[in-house]
Amino acid sequence: MVRVARAAFAVGLLLWTSLAAADDAFPTPKNTEPSTQPFTSPQDALKSFQVPAGFEISLFAAEPDVQQPIAIATDSRGRLWVAENYTYSDAKQNHDLSLRDRVVILEDTDHDGKHDKRTVFWDKAQKLTSVEVGFGGVWLLCPPQMLFIPDVNGDDVPDSEPQVVLDGWEAEGSRHNFVNGLRWGPDGWIYGRHGILTTSQVGRPGCAPQDRTPMNCGVWRYHPTRQTFEVVCTGTTNPWGMDWDENGELFFINTVIGHLWHAIPGAHLQRMFGDDLDPEVYALLPQVADHFHWDTREQWSDIRKLGVTPTTDEAGGGHAHCGLLMYQGDNWPAEYRNSLLTLNLHGHRINRDVIEREGATFTAHHAPDVLKVGDPWFRGIDLITGNDGAVYIADWTDVGECHENDGVHRTSGRIFKVSFGQPKPPVAPDLAQLSLDELVSLQSHTNDWYPRVARRLLQERIATAPEEQRTQLASLLRKRYDQETNLRTRLRLLWCLGSCGLVEDGWLYGRLGSEHESIRVWAIRFLLDRGPLSPQTSSLLTEMAVNELNGLVQVYLASALPQLAPADLWKAADGLCQASDFAQDRVLPLMVWYGLEKAIAENPEAAVIVAGRSQMPLVRRFIARRLGSRILKDPDPVYRLTRILAAKEDSDFREQILTGLHDGMQGIRKATPPETWDHVHGLLEKDASESVRRLADELSVIFGDGQALDAIFAIARSDKQTTDARRQALRTLITAQAPGTAPLLQGLLTNRELGVDAIRGLAAIQDAETPKVILANLGKLTPQTKVEAVTTLASRPEFAAVLLRGVEEGGISKAIVSPFLLRQIQSFGDKDLSEKIGRLWPELTQLSAEKQKRIEEWKGRLTDEVLNAADASAGRKVFSQSCAKCHRLFGTGGTMGPDLTGGQRTNLNYLLENIIDPSAQVSPNFKMSIVVTTDGRVVTGIVVQKTESAIQLNTPTGSVSLPMEEVDELRESQLSLMPEGQIDVLPQPEAISLIKYLMSPQQVP
Repeated sequence: MVRVARAAFAVGLLLWTSLAAADDAFPTPKNTEPSTQPFTSPQDALKSFQVPAGFEISLFAAEPDVQQPIAIATDSRGRLWVAENYTYSDAKQNHDLSLRDRVVILEDTDHDGKHDKRTVFWDKAQKLTSVEVGFGGVWLLCPPQMLFIPDVNGDDVPDSEPQVVLDGWEAEGSRHNFVNGLRWGPDGWIYGRHGILTTSQVGRPGCAPQDRTPMNCGVWRYHPTRQTFEVVCTGTTNPWGMDWDENGELFFINTVIGHLWHAIPGAHLQRMFGDDLDPEVYALLPQVADHFHWDTREQWSDIRKLGVTPTTDEAGGGHAHCGLLMYQGDNWPAEYRNSLLTLNLHGHRINRDVIEREGATFTAHHAPDVLKVGDPWFRGIDLITGNDGAVYIADWTDVGECHENDGVHRTSGRIFKVSFGQPKPPVAPDLAQLSLDELVSLQSHTNDWYPRVARRLLQERIATAPEEQRTQLASLLRKRYDQETNLRTRLRLLWCLGSCGLVEDGWLYGRLGSEHESIRVWAIRFLLDRGPLSPQTSSLLTEMAVNELNGLVQVYLASALPQLAPADLWKAADGLCQASDFAQDRVLPLMVWYGLEKAIAENPEAAVIVAGRSQMPLVRRFIARRLGSRILKDPDPVYRLTRILAAKEDSDFREQILTGLHDGMQGIRKATPPETWDHVHGLLEKDASESVRRLADELSVIFGDGQALDAIFAIARSDKQTTDARRQALRTLITAQAPGTAPLLQGLLTNRELGVDAIRGLAAIQDAETPKVILANLGKLTPQTKVEAVTTLASRPEFAAVLLRGVEEGGISKAIVSPFLLRQIQSFGDKDLSEKIGRLWPELTQLSAEKQKRIEEWKGRLTDEVLNAADASAGRKVFSQSCAKCHRLFGTGGTMGPDLTGGQRTNLNYLLENIIDPSAQVSPNFKMSIVVTTDGRVVTGIVVQKTESAIQLNTPTGSVSLPMEEVDELRESQLSLMPEGQIDVLPQPEAISLIKYLMSPQQVP
């Protein structure tokens, strides 16, 4: 390895102290896999590969030389570095900390496609998810830490204990869905990924909480010498593979919701569940692929019971993917170059996508799969190109579903090598021994492995080089750049200059005018990477945003908006919003929005101007929405927007602005109208669009217009109006708390289409008649409306008193009052109500004191004989009534709580612990909040959005939006949204049937 001064890394770093075990002997791995699936030998697994003509597969390594390979990388000698993870365990244990993980080096000294030398570099890791080599050492991810192990002389022996580079990576909430995936980027930063199930607070060791960066699912990067951490983009589910194409565009792989994503800096991507860490982005970007690798007529989880069906097999093999490689080697046939390759976990194959420019960015199309593997134990987890252009595949080697819910087979693992014909010998035994000039020359090599490694070595050497040498290298690289006619090589030389820190603003300015879009993109990116922008740079990028016509360059200019000077930001945003060719593009308008949204509060006047001029409907609508949400704090921008509405006789424009204002003012009951609103409203009432007229009336209600209120009442009462129109009218009246709304709602309780809306609305309005009317009509309500009615009765202390009295007197069945609602009533802090609950539901009080005893009692009750005799179909009915409002199972149900399809449902212990003591471990995504309003209403749920004007919660019966000015108290509970005692309030036969259903491997009739 290249000698690099340790001081570059040591500042602020701490020695890694949480060593895996006091005993130096490596613990013997133990298998917990109970499967009866016959084990496939490495040789038989090799024979099971199906590859196109001309391709050859070799078994590069297998157990016991390699086991549990979770990630692979190469060094300057082309050797394979393997991260072996033994601590990964099943769902009940998460990680087995009696074991350790290690890093091994595998070398093929005679180039016959098989390793013949193995070295253990370090064996004291735990929770190891990734390995990368560079800068005089080895980089590892062992959450909660990112480690650097120095090995300056490259003798494969650590020079010291690991140094903690970053910490704060959350590791307790998941065992497979957290930080992973180190890779060097073309910009000289080391990149990584993060899963959705944990939220980390990342920073250098010892830094204050306010200096840490929150990170959820997405992609991040870290600079090895500046020691800077950044989030690149957020979203998806559990990314476990990424790579850069020949133009330096980063793509990464994912599972379930879409497999392929473009990592644009500053992008907010769709998520499997939960909300983006920025709650006000309003919309999220979709995946790049125009297809799925599974039959979407099935539920993604159906693969667990159906296996890979013929239609899913034809589509690509399944929803789960690991590893991603943009093939840019020189060993495989030319048709595969620039193809995107990923390992399909259930399909036992390599999927292939072809990425093409479309719109402002890219779209990926499905191409024929590269290869298939007949071994049922094959679990491909990572793939990379080697120095001979062949591809290495790391095989975890296990059976069962992808999360090891059935145990772990730790004593197996393989690495296969896929080549075409005879690979070429290496250019040099060790690139680290080459001169600077030789490393620069490698930038034109057809196998991208050489330019990548050479670029990193140049960056390492020049980091501590004297200024004279830095100047010489900069001159050499610029000379080669000017002489080079090949775009691919020119880009590589530009990356060398940028990653080595040898570019100056003036030289990059010249590249902004390049005829090649990727050169312009990277000139922008390196200018941004140089730190706070100079006034000249900010001005130049702004002018570029005004004049640029290329969609991809515009996307990166949008990404740059937050770094521009404030005045330049709005001029640049306005320029980008004139890109009519991309007005409906799926990427550019959202990137423009992401770039400007945080600047609106500081300059709302500029936002109004941009909204008025924008050719992008989405940007126009979202600016109006943000300004509408701030009307109570800053009404003038909304007034300005309404004047523009009057001036522009364009129905589409008016509808977009009005829709934005309407969405932003959700939860606001009353706002002072603009002085000219009567005039504006009059013009809008004459608009040809029914939507414009309706939206204008709804805004008028908020502005206190009595005539508009009468019109809304008329719509709500009229049987001639559509149900949707009446429903929207009711929502407007409920939000406005208009006098006369409560009697209207009370009269609609038994209406089959509007009864649910009416009862939900009554929860928001304090009216003494409501409990009486509900009780009088309870027997006439539909089952769904009845549930909503009881929920409304549990929303206020005075309502709840009537509810509990009804139960006490026998008029209301105890079964209809869920434990969730009982806990909500207890949160009122009313002694009389709590005592009454204790008398009527004694089992709830008993439960809190004897959870473990109850678990054991139920385990004794739920014998194999009892469960075998239970009716799973009856249990499905119980699930639909008691659980499906929050949980999905087999593709059916709500999304407030975790999807149970992939849980440890066959483990009775696991089931009972989570049902009887659901608050023992609560994911941050599902923590409950309690909101108390100024008029005494209590709403319990999960906060999904909080703005200056309103807060939105998801509750078991739907979404609730409340004005912030009416929130008297907001507190986060450590309790799960799922209450304790659910199973105890069910009749025992129903409870047993429910357990049988929950443990079912597949859907039942």
